[in-house]
Order: sequence, then C-alpha cells, then structure tokens
Amino acid sequence: MASGGSKSAATMLLFLNLGLYIIVTIVAGWEVNHAIERTHETASVLSIPARIFPIFFPMGNMATGFFVIFALISGVVGVSTSVTGLTNVFQWDAPNLNAATASSLLTWALTLLAMGLACKEINIGWTDANLRTLEVMTIIVSGTQLFCTGAIHAGAEDAALNRIPSASAGTV
Repeated sequence: MASGGSKSAATMLLFLNLGLYIIVTIVAGWEVNHAIERTHETASVLSIPARIFPIFFPMGNMATGFFVIFALISGVVGVSTSVTGLTNVFQWDAPNLNAATASSLLTWALTLLAMGLACKEINIGWTDANLRTLEVMTIIVSGTQLFCTGAIHAGAEDAALNRIPSASAGTV
C-alpha cells in the first residue's frame, strides 16, 4: 500500500480545509444576506447600470458582488469536496483517490477564481472588516487546497503504482 505520510497529510489538510471552507461559506452567506436586506434602500439612489444588478453590496466596491458570489460557490463546493474527500481518503484505494483528486482539483480551480476576485477587490480598496476577513480566508484556503490536492495526488500515484492488476494475477 501507499506510505502513511501522504495519507496522514491528506487527512489533516482535508480537515483543515473543511473548517476553512465552512468559515468562508458562513461569512459569504452573511454578506449575501446583508446585501439582499440593504439593496432596496441603497441601490435606489444609484444610476441605471448599478441599479440593474440584482444584489448591490453596500459595504464594498463594484467587485464585491462577484467576489462574494464566487466565494460562496467555492465555499459550498469546498465543504462537499472535503467531506467526500475524507471518505475517499479513509478507504485509500486507487479509484477513490482518483475521485478525490479530481474533485479536489475542481474545488481548487473555483477557489482560485474567488481568490483572483479577492485580489482585485484588495487592489481597488474601500472594503470593511467583514470583507477583509473573507478575502484573507479565501487566499489562505486557496493555498491549503493546493497542498491538499498535491497530497491526495501523491497518494493516488502511490496507490496506482502499488496496485496489482486483478486480470493478470491468476495467469502464469
């Protein structure tokens, strides 16, 4: 079987990512709720292009809406990937590790998209403390997701190399 170091690293990083993605989902969900509740009173004084956008974020800049939505999507996908990834890593065989690697890579891509929008929002400026928290958590979780994807991929390669093909096991 594969070495225990890769399995323990993947398990630890999956638990860490689960906690981080839960925090990202909670903060982004709060931001969306806050924006929906305050949209009517703040967006009514804006000009036409800004009024057309269905959710106006009164606490940030014009990149805030896209960032919060993508952070919420990556948070929900990250939570589900971490939970299913833990199940796949606990079984530790090649098909389950390949499935965990694929879903981890997809989650990392979504998190990188949210991280890019967070960097753009930091570059523009004019954000408050709650958005700053979400930006920092998104940047941190993109790094930990990269390491988690690498650890799971290393375990999948190890498991694939050490697997004995069942079709040729009985032939001489």
